[in-house]
Amino acid sequence: MEIKTYNVQGLSCIDCADQIQKSVGQLEGVEACEVDYATGRLVLRVDTPAFDVDPVARIVKDTGHTLRAGPRQTEAANPVVAFVRFLFAKPDTVLTAVSALLALLGLVLIVFDAPEPARLIPFGLAIALGGWPVLRQAFQEVVRARSLGINVLMVIAVTGAILIGEWVEAAIVVVLFSLGEALEGYASERARGALESLLDIAPPVALRLGPEGSTEETPVERLVVGDRVLVRPGDRVSVDGVVLAGQSAVDQAPITGESVPVDKAPGDEVFAGTVNTFGALEVEMTRLVADNTLNRMVALVQEAQSRQAPVQRFVERFARVYTPLVTVFAFLVAVMPPLLFEGQMFWGESGWLMRALQMLVIACPCALVISTPVSVVSALTNAAAHGVLVKGGRTLEALGRVQVFAFDKTGTLTEGRPVATDVLDVCEDVSHPQPHNGLAYAAAIEAQSSHPLARALVAEAKAQKIGILPAEDVTILSGRGVTGRVNGAQVTVASHPFFDAMTPHAEAICHQANCLAAEGKTVIMVCHDDHVCSIFAVADRPRPESAETLEALRAIDQIRTVMLTGDSVGVAEAIGRLVGVDDVRAELLPEDKVAAIRELAAEETAVAMVGDGVNDAPALAQATVGIAMGGAASAQAMETADVVLMGDDLTQLPFIVRLSRRTRQIIRANVVFALVVKALVFALAAAGLATLWMAIVADVGASLAVILNGMRLRNA
Repeated sequence: MEIKTYNVQGLSCIDCADQIQKSVGQLEGVEACEVDYATGRLVLRVDTPAFDVDPVARIVKDTGHTLRAGPRQTEAANPVVAFVRFLFAKPDTVLTAVSALLALLGLVLIVFDAPEPARLIPFGLAIALGGWPVLRQAFQEVVRARSLGINVLMVIAVTGAILIGEWVEAAIVVVLFSLGEALEGYASERARGALESLLDIAPPVALRLGPEGSTEETPVERLVVGDRVLVRPGDRVSVDGVVLAGQSAVDQAPITGESVPVDKAPGDEVFAGTVNTFGALEVEMTRLVADNTLNRMVALVQEAQSRQAPVQRFVERFARVYTPLVTVFAFLVAVMPPLLFEGQMFWGESGWLMRALQMLVIACPCALVISTPVSVVSALTNAAAHGVLVKGGRTLEALGRVQVFAFDKTGTLTEGRPVATDVLDVCEDVSHPQPHNGLAYAAAIEAQSSHPLARALVAEAKAQKIGILPAEDVTILSGRGVTGRVNGAQVTVASHPFFDAMTPHAEAICHQANCLAAEGKTVIMVCHDDHVCSIFAVADRPRPESAETLEALRAIDQIRTVMLTGDSVGVAEAIGRLVGVDDVRAELLPEDKVAAIRELAAEETAVAMVGDGVNDAPALAQATVGIAMGGAASAQAMETADVVLMGDDLTQLPFIVRLSRRTRQIIRANVVFALVVKALVFALAAAGLATLWMAIVADVGASLAVILNGMRLRNA
């Protein structure tokens, strides 16, 4: 079985999506068909690679839409120009434009008091031309999809208006409805196209380097892993790869959301779509174009857009029951009052039939149904533009309910690599007056070790421009330290307890070591021969943004923060004090972290766990929302977590929480607004105070209002 994915251009309502899905699903060779109106994507599971897509394209065309397999067409910058281009891009919308001009001509003839036959001709043509796509889609709804949709309701309403002689009203309804559908389709395309347009930032060609340093402009699709490309100053990076030569700073904002360019040197990774600033870079391609970080990010968010939030699923189920019920109610409104009460008119401009037709028009659930997906798509797009991947509406909604954030310590709240924080010279041997001799001795011994603490001491020596001396006879001391000969002296680098047991030293040295240990730091001491000469404190430093992030989270509705770590109590509490976490739980095994998440979830509505996406996988899976750090360089994190911070940047957490809560507020406001508008026009129609055009304006206006309100989340 093969999966084929297409885009349905202009898809903006659930009725059309259902109609296409049911019709295509009945085609020979189609195992399954899924159409998501939120993303405009049509996914086919077919039983043969040679499947003919033409019947699918015809079904989509019958509904007034266009099937496309390629990338989106670039839109005009001016919204008015873009809408006009959209309007004249398809036969159905062209008919809409012509019918609008004919209706306008008819209104002009009324103003100049033209004879009635002359006035009726343009209105009749407007109804015929503008109503043809509506009639065709109504037929598709009834025959193929076996459903009662908005197009069927509109045909009934327009036919009823013609039967009672309201030609002007019928023409205006057709024009307004068709224009409204076009506007909704255009607005939906813009909403769902914002993320896809991110793909345009990656250049389509690259400067491939030849064996002798020559360059050739080559389409990126023709590049293979291992090819070398030149990225000039000011150019966008065309591929995911590793820097082989050159130094520069790269603006990674489109991928990671970082506002400041990141320094790049040989060995550093770069991503397609980022911008090189001042220096030329030679980059070796490490991923094919289809697999680069930008394409994977867009594909994952597009997939996430089709994962509906609970409120969205509820609204859709409600709409499927709501429309038939309202239709039955409108029928009863049309026939019962004239039958039961004397003097109540069935025909006429204010008769009960006209009131029922108005109710049918306002019964369209479009505004109600589209209120949620447009908001979710806009929010997901905004998050992706900030370097945050959110896996669907369910996750977005859950984020808005989170009251507790649990954090891993190492690599999440801290930088994940130990560094030397203190270097104390305590040497009492007057024969070695040279400053920093202890650090020089320690670096010489530890240069032969790959232990993280050893690397920290060597890095500190290099930072202080101390040369690494040669060492001989280096021996490990049963896991407690290391010893060897440097410049003829016997040098030992080990822990404080080892020195307490093996090498006598002054009480003042002990006191200094104990003070550093009390701060949650790992203490290392070094001696030459029998003289302790230096004390080093090594620690995994908090990220610079950790304290700021936790404070910002607490400011959002008193969100509580918890640290879950396998480190010792002393180290964990020291880091906890520095970053300002509310609760510290230390010495936890992976299963203990899972139990802690369960305990927190029992106390609160929702719990988010923030970790590195690999060794914290059980806790991330147990949490209501699992948030992984550093997805730009980790395919595993991108695939497994509910939320991925592409830029490894904790400051995006308050942003995404505020965005999720803002999304919930806008969705609720949209649903309430749509229902209130419908209830109000229903009441006016029942009282005989509404008109058909008023009902259609209310329906189209409500749909456009909720779309535009939801699209505000793109820039929230």
